Amino acid sequence: MSSGVTRTILLVAGLMIIVAGLKASVSLVVPLLLSAVVAVVCAPPMFWLQRKGVPGGLAVFIIVLVVIALNVGVTALVGNSVQDFTNNLPQYQDRLQEQFSGLFVLLASYGLELPQGTILEQINPGSAMKLAGNLLNSLGNVLTNAFFILLTVIFILLEAASFPQKLKTAFGEKEETSDFFKKFTASLNQYLKIKTLISIGTGAVAGLLCWGAGVDYPLLWALLAFIFNYVPNIGSLIAAVPPVLLGFVQFGFGRALIVAAGYFVINTVFGSVIEPRFMGRGLGLSTLVVFLSLVVWGWVLGPVGMLLSVPLTMMAKIALEANDETRWVAVMLGAE
Repeated sequence: MSSGVTRTILLVAGLMIIVAGLKASVSLVVPLLLSAVVAVVCAPPMFWLQRKGVPGGLAVFIIVLVVIALNVGVTALVGNSVQDFTNNLPQYQDRLQEQFSGLFVLLASYGLELPQGTILEQINPGSAMKLAGNLLNSLGNVLTNAFFILLTVIFILLEAASFPQKLKTAFGEKEETSDFFKKFTASLNQYLKIKTLISIGTGAVAGLLCWGAGVDYPLLWALLAFIFNYVPNIGSLIAAVPPVLLGFVQFGFGRALIVAAGYFVINTVFGSVIEPRFMGRGLGLSTLVVFLSLVVWGWVLGPVGMLLSVPLTMMAKIALEANDETRWVAVMLGAE
């Protein structure tokens, strides 16, 4: 057997072992990954405070206070909504099935006979509501590990302040190492800053849309739109499904169509006009890569893995792009 085939077999076997290990240790891996993502988001403002003369420990303390305040604020705003929506989920699913049954009866009165049982088995609208409930519950379960996540974030931020000096000590004054680190951090900071601002705008407008349309829990759907906007191409569409179905349950087809049209406009304006203008298409991921990362990480880490999949893949792409030898892999992952 040739060395190339042997190397490929060992690589595939190693990947399978790593995936199996990740899947077996979800309860530990998910909080660690969340801590890493939160720390990466918090690092730029921490470094900014340090450049303004704030001591490192005090800068970390200020950032951690802001994170705690945001966590408490979000929990206070949407905590009850998550609990109410979860408790009412079975009723929403039953009413949704009734609405769809009535829609089939209406179509039959116009002479359009459809196999109701077969269609509902293949496309179960209630499963989308259940997926939203499972996702929100998973986020709530993650918040129970908030102390562990916060503690890990603190240690990562304290370590980040000395990381550039450690690179110099480990690799010397190599220009390529310094350039790689600078390119990676600059690109990652640009991506996260712009993506976060656009996600805030997307969530705010989506919440106002749901509030104006009378859909229950508008703050909850605003938070969902904010989170899923980190998933390019299809995230906003996924976030639109629960409020559209809830609008259908509450008010019927007409109101659901208005909500769906509103989400389509939001996705078009923010995702296809504003974001490419400020971010550039070079930082995007191809639709296939987004879909595969959602499937794989969702299978390995559960619903929270779906949310972490694209940011982690985006970080890997930026790291590959910063190195001349691996830039071709980043190009293959990109949108263009």
